[in-house]
Amino acid sequence: MSHQSTSLTEAQRRAIAELLRIAPVAVELGQRFKAAGYELALVGGSVRDALLGRLGNDLDFATNARPPEISAVIRPWAEAVWDVGQAFGTIGARKDGFQLEITTYRSEAYDRSSRKPVVAFGNSLEGDLERRDFAVNAMALTLPEPRFIDPYGGLTDLGKQELRTPATPESSFSDDPLRMMRAARFAAQLGFTLTPEVRRAIVDMVDRLDIVSAERIRDELVKLICSPQPRVGLEIMVESGLADRMLPELPKLRLEIDEHHRHKDVYEHTLTVLDQAIALETEPDKPDFVLRFAALMHDVGKPKTRRFESDGRVSFHFHEMAGAQLTRARMKALKFDRQSVDEVARLVELHLRFHGYGSGEWTDSAVRRYVRDAGPLLDRLHKLTRSDCTTRNRRKAEALARTYDHLEARIAALQAQEALDSIRPDLDGNEIMELLGTGPGPLVGRARQYLLELRLDAGPMDRDAAVAALMAWWREQPESRPDPAAGGAAGRPP
Repeated sequence: MSHQSTSLTEAQRRAIAELLRIAPVAVELGQRFKAAGYELALVGGSVRDALLGRLGNDLDFATNARPPEISAVIRPWAEAVWDVGQAFGTIGARKDGFQLEITTYRSEAYDRSSRKPVVAFGNSLEGDLERRDFAVNAMALTLPEPRFIDPYGGLTDLGKQELRTPATPESSFSDDPLRMMRAARFAAQLGFTLTPEVRRAIVDMVDRLDIVSAERIRDELVKLICSPQPRVGLEIMVESGLADRMLPELPKLRLEIDEHHRHKDVYEHTLTVLDQAIALETEPDKPDFVLRFAALMHDVGKPKTRRFESDGRVSFHFHEMAGAQLTRARMKALKFDRQSVDEVARLVELHLRFHGYGSGEWTDSAVRRYVRDAGPLLDRLHKLTRSDCTTRNRRKAEALARTYDHLEARIAALQAQEALDSIRPDLDGNEIMELLGTGPGPLVGRARQYLLELRLDAGPMDRDAAVAALMAWWREQPESRPDPAAGGAAGRPP
């Protein structure tokens, strides 16, 4: 059964333009499969994005050929072929600037005791489309002779900007519970809404997410956070209960506010900070996951540190430290790589540091330490700190922005004078060892740390001043004093 729509002529015109652009590769690939006796169709997100006028250079195809047969067809033709997804029926290739994924017709279902999808190959395009997550992703275009296949009304849903499952939501989400997160992600990515049936099924089935591996949840979360409107997807996850299963720190930000103890809505504040951080990204086509996730997690330490003061105020002392610990633990549980964990947690830890700046009272030493502690994250810290201002008081917001402008100007001036980005002691390890008459070891590390702290406090020194400072420090160290057990000798340098 093919559903038709007369209201998408503009979308269809966009689709034709997109398909003409990819036609040389797609049609040629279809001809190769046909000549070998197999079917081929452009499927899923590629068809959806073509209709939306946003098709990129990543193309998805489905075929009745099995993976070894796919390889045999494309290897003489493609510029490169990879088979890392062969166990799931997918062979990848590159041709004329396009990244191609060709997958055997398949069906996926979860064994209730398994954390991984069970893959079974199918024999028909219609069966393959039925197992897809949403109707807007269950459309196809056969090749090389183009025929539009839409058995589940995806074109109509595209016009309504709705997400609906081909089968019942309960059946679809039971087969692969990650599709519940994917619903939130597509809402954030495409700006679509979920049908009431899909929303109800997610609420009823959130516990099924527990059988999905941390790695798959992590990958879906990254896609959501890096989408154009992550707030939309995050709100769906919090309201449905999905976030309770995989990012519980977020719904916990919905702190109760009573008439006696007032503070801003931390949950709404957090989503606004995320929106403002996205607005400060300098490369719109390259979402900054580290900045965005730091914005999302920057206040997760507040529930743990909330205290009601006797004067009616509410305090959150050291919530940045608690938040960094919670962020690190959550990202490790989701199997993030070490660098991402370290960077996001560091930004969370540093996000309040600026508020000690007052109206510019920091010494040059304090400014150097701010730069040193941020390291390569300094630009992101600038953006996170600016994003963290969500006050509706315009005068207060403007004052905070001016103050941060002043700090950035001081940093720029010091960087121009002192190369702050690469602050290091004024003497290197070899010079220290030569001056102290010692070899590698903890003593050299302590000496370097002393000189680094001196550099941060006082700025650059010339060599004579640095040598004098090192020798003065050395005379205070236990190693410089005579050792009675050694007959009074000590490792004193000449």
